Amino acid sequence: MPDRCVGPFSLMFPPNRKVRLMKRAASPIFVAAIMALGLPVAASAQAWSDQAIDPAADHPEVPVSYEDGGRYYTEDDIPTFNIGDDGAVDWLSFSGFRRYHSECHVCHGPDGEGSTYAPKIKNSAVNLEYYDFVDVVVNGRKSGNSVMPHFGDNKNVMCYLDDIYVYLKARGMEAIPRGRPAKKAGKSDLIAETENACMG
Repeated sequence: MPDRCVGPFSLMFPPNRKVRLMKRAASPIFVAAIMALGLPVAASAQAWSDQAIDPAADHPEVPVSYEDGGRYYTEDDIPTFNIGDDGAVDWLSFSGFRRYHSECHVCHGPDGEGSTYAPKIKNSAVNLEYYDFVDVVVNGRKSGNSVMPHFGDNKNVMCYLDDIYVYLKARGMEAIPRGRPAKKAGKSDLIAETENACMG
């Protein structure tokens, strides 16, 4: 497990011990000890944005209002996803899938489904306002024993933050299924230009 994942267990054990514990099933004594200490293992993962999503409800930060160079936005200029009639996802959703699984899934689980120490971030992308989501990623957050590290200086996250957000929003709204999207739109010149400028 990478050092950047910081959850309730990492506060109790040094990294070399944590890895050995995670490779085997927890013993009943260990589980009882955690419960006796009152450490909020699963509850801490739900502390700030893991609420369930109702895709049928009104979500103003979801509907596409306009497109600009292969990027889709709501009427409030918030990045959003677009699924074509043939089921193809927009480029940002596809790129977000790739970037999420290279940088975020270790803590937040495959496809944004969460883990025992990090929330279902697919729900966060819908429940949090866009700028609050960005703030948490850029600056990090602490909630009880659970810590979300900051990624503001990581170009592999920051240059693709809208991609990751759009992908997770599509996952939270159940607009795309788990796994790699089967069809995708092509990468526009504007998206390629922006990416190259950011990555240097």
